[in-house]
Amino acid sequence: MQVTRQRRINEKEQISLFGRRVGRRTTLVTAGIAVALAVTGTAVAQTHQFGTQQVGQVTANGQVVSANQYIAPYGSRTVINDGKIMSSTVSPDGTHLAASVTSGAPALVVMDLKTGQVKQRVGNSASADLRIASNAVGQEGPTYSPDGSQLWLGQSDGYTKFTVNPDGTLSNPATISIPANGSKHAVVGAAVFSADGSTVYSAVNGQNRVVAIDAATGTIQQSWTVGNAPRGMVLVGNKIYVSNEGGRPAKASDTTMNSYGTQVPADPDTGATTTGTVSVINLADPSSAAGSIDVGLHPTAVYAKKGAVFVTNTADDNVSVINTANDKVVQTIATQPWPEASVGYEPNAVTLTDDGHLLVTLGRANAVAVYRYTSPQEPVSYVGLLPTDYFPAEITTVGKNVVVSNTRGIDARRPRNGGGHSTYDTTSSLTQFALPDDSVIKSETGKVFTQNGWTKNSVKLAQGKGKGRTPVPVPVKLGDPSTIKHVFLLVKENRTYDQVLGDMPQGNGDPSLTQFGENVTPNQHALAKQFGLYDNTYAIGTNSAEGHNWLMQADNPEYTESSAGEYTRSYATEDDALGHQKTGFIWTGAQAAGKTVRNFGEFHSIYRKPSGATWQNLYCDAKNMDVTGQKTAYPIETGSPIPSLNKVSVPGFPAVDRSVPDVYRYQIWKQDFEKNGPANLNMLTFPNNHTGGPPNGPAQVADNDLAVGRVVDEISHSKYWKDSAIFVVEDDSQAGLDHVDGHRSPIQIISPWAQHGKVDSRYYSQITMMRTIEQILGIHPMNQKDSAASPMRGAFTQNADFTPFTALPNRASLTAGLATPPACGEDTPAPQNPNAAAVPSAKVPADKQQVAAQWDEWKSHQRMTGPNALLDFANPAQMNHFTWYETHGWSKPYPGEKKIFAPKDVPGAYIPSPESDG
Repeated sequence: MQVTRQRRINEKEQISLFGRRVGRRTTLVTAGIAVALAVTGTAVAQTHQFGTQQVGQVTANGQVVSANQYIAPYGSRTVINDGKIMSSTVSPDGTHLAASVTSGAPALVVMDLKTGQVKQRVGNSASADLRIASNAVGQEGPTYSPDGSQLWLGQSDGYTKFTVNPDGTLSNPATISIPANGSKHAVVGAAVFSADGSTVYSAVNGQNRVVAIDAATGTIQQSWTVGNAPRGMVLVGNKIYVSNEGGRPAKASDTTMNSYGTQVPADPDTGATTTGTVSVINLADPSSAAGSIDVGLHPTAVYAKKGAVFVTNTADDNVSVINTANDKVVQTIATQPWPEASVGYEPNAVTLTDDGHLLVTLGRANAVAVYRYTSPQEPVSYVGLLPTDYFPAEITTVGKNVVVSNTRGIDARRPRNGGGHSTYDTTSSLTQFALPDDSVIKSETGKVFTQNGWTKNSVKLAQGKGKGRTPVPVPVKLGDPSTIKHVFLLVKENRTYDQVLGDMPQGNGDPSLTQFGENVTPNQHALAKQFGLYDNTYAIGTNSAEGHNWLMQADNPEYTESSAGEYTRSYATEDDALGHQKTGFIWTGAQAAGKTVRNFGEFHSIYRKPSGATWQNLYCDAKNMDVTGQKTAYPIETGSPIPSLNKVSVPGFPAVDRSVPDVYRYQIWKQDFEKNGPANLNMLTFPNNHTGGPPNGPAQVADNDLAVGRVVDEISHSKYWKDSAIFVVEDDSQAGLDHVDGHRSPIQIISPWAQHGKVDSRYYSQITMMRTIEQILGIHPMNQKDSAASPMRGAFTQNADFTPFTALPNRASLTAGLATPPACGEDTPAPQNPNAAAVPSAKVPADKQQVAAQWDEWKSHQRMTGPNALLDFANPAQMNHFTWYETHGWSKPYPGEKKIFAPKDVPGAYIPSPESDG
């Protein structure tokens, strides 16, 4: 692939949109970690450890990934180009590793640990070495029998059981079913075999029980009730220890929130779980009820050795040590290596070496924490950290060798046959090493700090509430005054940078990948020209379940990260207590800082539309509201089960349904804005650039572009403009390709205090954006990720430019592709710019009408609109192909391919879609 125009900027300068050098900034770097510069007079960009480095670039600190980190693991690395590892297990003889994977062709890979190569791929695609019915996989397992003759792979309704051949490969797949209980699938967690291999004990995560299964026949022999969402499991003698991620059953006095149909004890503001337990099943007295041990929040991995059971409390960032002699917690080990933040490291796996080293993977820190351990009661001593690849999830020892499986490997860098990168090009990896001396571990600890950007005084608090300080746009200390009083966070859906802005010659774009160029998105292009073009900014998640979490929580909690192989319990976690971190959300942080909040649809899961509220009727209703100022004729019910969010949400603002035009959302917001004014933090969701609704793709993106342009127009012509900042961001970038990286996405920072007319090629991410909002409003960071992030001070200036923005009319018809035109008439767009790519015709060429009809039939089954709409129900590869064909008039194959495919023939059509895996 040849990039039409690619430019690198010296990291000490910015380039104007018209090619002029406009300024320099000073960079001071010590040991690879940025040192903050004092801000005096005009705002100076805070030094940033990445400079203008790009995701995928290999530097002295390691490879850059989209989550504000470098990766450079200790030991050897094997990259697996078959998707993300959800969980893995080493065979009893130590020769092979079986890993369940997602976002790739197989559901399971078998690796030869000696060679580090994949030996067998098992899945439902034609390319699989062994075919099975489903590619969906659970959070835990797979599990070998004690003699290594069987392997059981957990899935939503039970297991697929395999015979293990002498060479380590698998054969003879057989289904072991665990029936659903009403709407609750089994959604199995971990499994363990009895010592003789005759019985499999399974954590039935979705039904809050553990069952005993006859390993030969697959029949369920017994069932025990345990805590909420049982997940990890270990057998010690005649006792089974089971971690319950959702904690104990709720009592009548508890505040609760839903998790997969069970009300679990939860915080009354954030809806996050408030308990964690380990159930103990006594196999010597199998008729007795399971006992319960209180541990920390979100207990996940359970590991036993030398009279102790170790439990990783992922949301509490510690490890409980249970003495198996009396089933008491005798020690709690902190896994918080950076003093600046107490949460967000996410311990998720643990093992103990024969020489007394306790190893704990810190998933969100890309590290293994090492401790000296002697006995359950004797306090451990902290040794240091060893770096891993992206999101370690399992750790084990094979002799003196340590094996770590890393869920995201080297990020979404799987090789493609041309056409750039996609977020679904996910990798995973194995890293292996002999545990080094303590002195080496201590020396590697500094590398982990550098790779995570952990610096001293990263979070500085103002004294005396900032009184007497001169306001600046982005204060250095939390609580110091800002020139900005009103922040608007406007969340869009799913686009890469190249898809939208790749046609702007001023930036680092590839116009061959542009699908929604200037004539489809005139406002987004005009905003970039007026307020700055950001061509090196990254969304982090693969899909919406992850993306909205990264924005609302500055993290994608381990529960959601580890659920990606199945998502049966929940996809978007707005209505699942297990998906909420204990420190809350961006809005609860704003409230704690004494700021007001108004929410328009973001993180909503309660949604009801009245009869007759079709896309066409709402489109006409929006036009009527615009002309007359009347209220909507179709009042919509929306809300959130999270108490603190529901209190600040504006009733009637639609959620994610793409059968609602964004211009209608704009009218609902506008009426509220003109009546009530803005809050300090205003969150808006405008999702129609996702595409897939009743109009065609270009029409929906044009609808989104017009609505966003009008929001900016309204704010910038109001009395609030002088102290406002608008952040426009994609929740993720999963729906297209980008020549730099699939996570690169378009953003806008719109304010009188924002830089104007420049290209900013410094590395930014969703986390740095959220840290910037926190810094402006005095919100304390939520976890170690946003605590370590550098605010985007370089995107702002002390010399305000109060020129407002005037929205441009749409150039693509908003009603194109509708089966039935609206009663108020079809949309008449403005003339197109003849110097930009033309809007594709909605008319399908005669020779492509048959394949287009197959796509229409496919689309009708994808739950893209209506009361049961789900953002990512459609298979991602199919959705991306469909959108590409629409945006190219059904005349151009998808990048890297030679023909236009029917839905069933799309490469990647076998990959489970996020919301339909169950």
